[in-house]
Amino acid sequence: MLTLPAPAKLNLFLHITGRRADGYHLLQTLFVFLDFCDEISLAVRADGVIRRTTASTSVAEAADLSVRAARLLQQATGCRLGADIGVLKRIPMGGGLGGGSSDAATVLQGLNRLWQCGLDDDQLAALGLQLGADVPVFVRGHAAWAEGIGEQLTPVVVPEVWYVVIHPRVHVPTAELFSAEDLTRNCPPIKLAAFHNGLGVNVFQSVVEKRYPEVAEASSWLARHAKAVLTGSGSCLFAEVSSEIEGTSILQRLPEKWFGFVAKGQVVSPLQQRLLSN
Repeated sequence: MLTLPAPAKLNLFLHITGRRADGYHLLQTLFVFLDFCDEISLAVRADGVIRRTTASTSVAEAADLSVRAARLLQQATGCRLGADIGVLKRIPMGGGLGGGSSDAATVLQGLNRLWQCGLDDDQLAALGLQLGADVPVFVRGHAAWAEGIGEQLTPVVVPEVWYVVIHPRVHVPTAELFSAEDLTRNCPPIKLAAFHNGLGVNVFQSVVEKRYPEVAEASSWLARHAKAVLTGSGSCLFAEVSSEIEGTSILQRLPEKWFGFVAKGQVVSPLQQRLLSN
């Protein structure tokens, strides 16, 4: 049995700089991790069966990224072992915090160890990319400047600050946003220094707020306390705060209809910290 964290992430900004010939959007973003995590429990099975042991009301087992990750690793390595996979969900789904991708990355890293597959992070990240563009950054577990479709990762060191995160309890489907006519797709590329100097927005924020009034309302509420930014292409909003105490003070005033939490930004993800300590 192995129990590992699957951390949430934030996109501190998110630009679309163009599109590839195959229709995929070209991105620039800055990923950081949070010390707010799902929990993945893995137990080896000798019969080769891969099974999810926790029920989900929203995702069928065959579509679950954690199950798909295990099966992909099994197929890629020819491993004859199986696994029972338990997922304790804390990260809201459809919020742009990367919960499903993070769960998949944690399963890849955990089963690679339990099954003794011997793959390195490059190989695991390549497998993860088959599951989703965000999976490789969770596999590698280091804050990163991302380009391409999100898979070209350059490790960066950024201040580990506190954030308030609000989920307006709205699930935003990513595919709908990428096809939106009013989505900005021609941002000029920027450098990390330009971001540190105040450049950078999330191009999805205006699109989401226009389509989801609850997100717009939550954004306006959070903006009264600090700069409110959408993360990813979901519905969650975050704001940098000076301390955990300030973040907790803001949350105490949060309307009951929304969910929120305070978390510390992490350059090295909680998953990578756990793996390095073992």
